[in-house]
Amino acid sequence: MPHLDGEWYIYFAGDDGVNENHRMWVLVCDSQDPMTGNRSVKGKITNPDDHWAIDGSILEHDGKRYFIWSGWETHTNIKQDIYISEMENPWTLRGERVLLSSPTEPWELNGLSPDSAYKSGDIFVNEGPQVLENNGNLFIIFSANGCWTDYYSLGVMKLREGGDVMRKDSWIKSDSAFFKTSEKNQVYAPGHNSFFKSPDGKEDWILYHANPKPNQGCGNFRSPRAQKIEWSENGYPYFGEPKSTDERIALPSGVKK
Repeated sequence: MPHLDGEWYIYFAGDDGVNENHRMWVLVCDSQDPMTGNRSVKGKITNPDDHWAIDGSILEHDGKRYFIWSGWETHTNIKQDIYISEMENPWTLRGERVLLSSPTEPWELNGLSPDSAYKSGDIFVNEGPQVLENNGNLFIIFSANGCWTDYYSLGVMKLREGGDVMRKDSWIKSDSAFFKTSEKNQVYAPGHNSFFKSPDGKEDWILYHANPKPNQGCGNFRSPRAQKIEWSENGYPYFGEPKSTDERIALPSGVKK
């Protein structure tokens, strides 16, 4: 729930019961307290092509604001890509969308089932883009592969030094998953993350969902989980291995006990 230009906004996906009509919409809160204020629909947020869209979030860089999301290339469900557009205001996009990432790497091409090799008809996925910044480095963390598979996992795109966020070739995409299923810890299909700071601002944490057993898909078995992020010497985030729900972890620093 970003606080933009003095107001709280929620970006959500919805349709009329027909998946092909899925689009992003904007709610605005009428109070400075987002937990008690009333929310109203500001409208649909889309580009002139008005294609299928989910998972919208905000990227702010060099004094400009951008919208990033997952969408279809056409009006047919062939694959999900990650797009970016500059914003006119918190509920309006400016100009055409720009493609940032498609599922092209071998680790991203798992669509139908855990033992599925590529074949015509598979649906491959890049979705859930979220922004992460640290020490001048800008990242987009995204989910890849179908959430209905145990290959659902997180990938990373890093903005090149001096790069233009609106150019695909300015982003360096990981050649492997950064955060994936851990059979040892009974964590399957971890993904669709967000990030938060500890109350004292000293730590970065990842919040994600995962299944406790294999082949449980995108349904009611998923649960939210959180763990601390470390930072590598090369500036990249290190998520480590998804932790077992039986493992006790320290609370974020600054939490009042």
